[in-house]
Amino acid sequence: MLLLTLNILFVLVAVAMVALILMQRGAGASAGSGFGGGASSTVFGARGSSNFLTKATKWLAITFFAITLFMAWYAHNGARVQPVQDVDLGVMSQVPEAPAAPAALEVPTVPSGNAVPAAPAQSEVPQAVPAQDAAETPAATPQNE
Repeated sequence: MLLLTLNILFVLVAVAMVALILMQRGAGASAGSGFGGGASSTVFGARGSSNFLTKATKWLAITFFAITLFMAWYAHNGARVQPVQDVDLGVMSQVPEAPAAPAALEVPTVPSGNAVPAAPAQSEVPQAVPAQDAAETPAATPQNE
């Protein structure tokens, strides 16, 4: 509830600051009158006592930064992670747990070092297929390209 109130106040202060800043006249607004017409001020105008808009902008800026710093502090220190068993899942608490994910494909391990794997036993080596007779095999005809 506190963060909701602060967020609403934060947005309102930001919008008010933008509006007040855009309503103010810039320091260079009367620069043209400084080069003629007998103006007694300097080029960018003499700033006398500040008016309502500048004072309101100052206090809105102070409020904006104070809210920002408090919300950052609260997010860092005030937010605590709840243990898993205390989390209220609402409707999702009635859903059964999903089955475990299938195990990843097993990758054969590579022997460490420079060890060479042993040759397979004689019984594991496939026997050579007897060659066909040369008479039965048609000869390849060379193609001229």
